[in-house]
Amino acid sequence: MIKKKLLGRLLAISAISLLLLMSCGSNEEQKSAGETQTPTTTKKTTLELVKERGKVVVGVTAGVPGYSAPDSDGKWQGFDVDLGKAIAAAVLGDAEAIECRPLSAKERFTALQSGEIDVLSRVTTWTASRDTGLGLNFAGVNYYDGQGFMVAKDSGITSLADLDGATIAVQAGTTTELNLSDYFRKNGMDFELITFEKNDQATAALEAGRADAVTSDQSQLYALRTKFKNPENFIMLSDVISKEPLGPVVRQGDDEWFNIVKWTLLAMVNAEEYGITSENVDEMKASSSNPSVKRILSVEGEIYKGLNLEADWAYNIIKQVGNYGESFDRTLGSGSPLKIDRGLNALWNDGGLQYGIPIR
Repeated sequence: MIKKKLLGRLLAISAISLLLLMSCGSNEEQKSAGETQTPTTTKKTTLELVKERGKVVVGVTAGVPGYSAPDSDGKWQGFDVDLGKAIAAAVLGDAEAIECRPLSAKERFTALQSGEIDVLSRVTTWTASRDTGLGLNFAGVNYYDGQGFMVAKDSGITSLADLDGATIAVQAGTTTELNLSDYFRKNGMDFELITFEKNDQATAALEAGRADAVTSDQSQLYALRTKFKNPENFIMLSDVISKEPLGPVVRQGDDEWFNIVKWTLLAMVNAEEYGITSENVDEMKASSSNPSVKRILSVEGEIYKGLNLEADWAYNIIKQVGNYGESFDRTLGSGSPLKIDRGLNALWNDGGLQYGIPIR
């Protein structure tokens, strides 16, 4: 009786094992089946898409003089536009191979995340939350700024203390709005906030007398004041309440493109430090004995290979757009209507913060 029960159990176990083998198959069979059912797809990099398209799509402001605004012929010009042109020169050999896409503060990050633009070069402040929570990377600082305030000259307002209880205009969806609230709360001051989608709308509120003050990055206030009918009737307060490091932004997950944008900016800064300009770059390439100059212009070394670019990448940037100082002076500084002093944006060896990472 016991032998019969034991035999029955053995037969049952054998049957179950057989069914499992039939339903599951061997490891090799499973692997083969899985490979057949799940086709692999390769997503194109930003560099590949830009080369196929033949142009770099750059997100810019809707129109801030000095940074990015269309000229009388509808052609976009400005400091941030220059960086987009430099990227196009590095990647495509043609600084004019760009398309500027004007974006509001609310639109800018979504446009980059969705792939609508290749790079955001739009007076955007580098912060921890943006750098860690949006799937984006800041590729450097092209302008060190700070938040300031503009008021009417005849308002009697001479410092921030005079703004207690004032009506202040600001662009919505920016770090400016948060900084303003933080400062007034910390100092026990009251204010009435008026928000606008665009910065020029906020400054227009001041010009029309709807606000006692407008606040934004100081450089933008200088730029937007040039649009006023009587800009001389408005002044900047000396107070600065924040650090606003502005710079280009790219999507996370594409280190190749991140490196290209980062080193495009650094090439412009280094070129100024090395004394290479759009006027003398050919001479410097032919005769300079400076090892740093030789490396940046690919006379020596193969830095360009690590960027997956052509050997003339930096030469094209400098020849077609200029070094950092040339771009700054032309668009924001002494050669522009804004006449903004270099200040913190001078080179590190001239009392500023701009510091080019060594090219070696």
